Amino acid sequence: MSSKTGSKAGSKAGSRPAIRPGGRSARVQQAVHAAVRELEAEQGRAALTVPAIAARAGVTPSTVYRRWGDLHELLSDVAVERLRPESPPDDHGDLRADLSAWATQFLDEMGSATGRAYLRDALLGDPDGSNAGQCSAYAADQVEVILERARRRGEPAPGVETVMDHVVAPMIYRILFRPDGLTPRYADDLVRKVLPTAS
Repeated sequence: MSSKTGSKAGSKAGSRPAIRPGGRSARVQQAVHAAVRELEAEQGRAALTVPAIAARAGVTPSTVYRRWGDLHELLSDVAVERLRPESPPDDHGDLRADLSAWATQFLDEMGSATGRAYLRDALLGDPDGSNAGQCSAYAADQVEVILERARRRGEPAPGVETVMDHVVAPMIYRILFRPDGLTPRYADDLVRKVLPTAS
């Protein structure tokens, strides 16, 4: 996904052991994630089976099952990886412009067919909710960057949870369940309502 809205997933708390940042575990994760992306790009979703992914990654199917549990959990892990932001939000000079630009880009990317597929994968293979929590944390971190910039400029700013509840949450609901009317105007209206003093 975009460099502005999309993080690398860690291991799922409670469902499998923590993965070290380096070593064989990291190499296996990288190879398997790459295999998923390549097979899907070349052959479509129907090609995504654990044996096919394992063969492409150069590991055994048992390695995949041991690390991820099943195909849904693997696809969830890949989706969370793809949703990680790679850079901070753009700075447009004031809170209204910053938040509106970020929300518009978030809606555009997550509301695309690819974005919706990643969101659904992230949730479908997430029995303990840790991947959903990671996705939420990515968005909250980006929002906090925007709000902290505003505070440093002396602008009044709402709290992170206020923006998450009144801007991010409605967008996610609409993306997943009512994907009509997903326009820049919709995102900007949400921002305007959470910043009532904005001009």
